[in-house]
Amino acid sequence: MLPFGLGLPELLVILFIALIIFGPKKLPELGKNLGKGLKSFKKGIDEASEEFKEGMRSEEDGTVSPDADLKEKQDLESENK
Repeated sequence: MLPFGLGLPELLVILFIALIIFGPKKLPELGKNLGKGLKSFKKGIDEASEEFKEGMRSEEDGTVSPDADLKEKQDLESENK
């Protein structure tokens, strides 16, 4: 069984309706963009989770770096380039 209680017959109906609405030429492009979006979302969630865990470890150890904000700004600037 797939997420949200969907089975194979329901998934086939959804794919058939998407094929009718978007056509065979657009469907692969939509799938590709959906995959990229989900990958980006998962990457963002993983990064946020890791930062949260790192922050929690730092607080437990009492080793919060005074340059943490500076490093974060530099990371954001390098990502935007």
